[in-house]
Amino acid sequence: MAKKKQNIAQEALTECEVLVMKVIWEGDEVMSIQEITSQINLKYKKDWKLQTVSTFLGRAVRKGYLEMKRNGRSFDYYPLVTEEEYGRREIVKCVEDWGNGSLGNLVASFAETGKLSAEERKHIRRMLDDMD
Repeated sequence: MAKKKQNIAQEALTECEVLVMKVIWEGDEVMSIQEITSQINLKYKKDWKLQTVSTFLGRAVRKGYLEMKRNGRSFDYYPLVTEEEYGRREIVKCVEDWGNGSLGNLVASFAETGKLSAEERKHIRRMLDDMD
């Protein structure tokens, strides 16, 4: 089933909902709740039950990130928003929230905390030079 392109939902995902979405983004295009639960428990070392995952899936559906389709007695889930779209939205939000709207401020704050290695700084410089 082809992914639908739509405007990204306005309401942010919780950390648990992001884990669910990451499994779906990394998996097949359409996944059942059993597949999603199995992958989350394996990959993220969780012990979530189907009901727990169902709650997170329902929230992601209501927020507009997923769609569900009946498949016999169960449902299949597929993403309406790509991982790249969500990632870009989160980066923009991070710049707005923590960089006061300036990417430079955000990068500078990383540099000030010592979180950027010399190699990362070189890489950023190369990327900026390539933009010219």
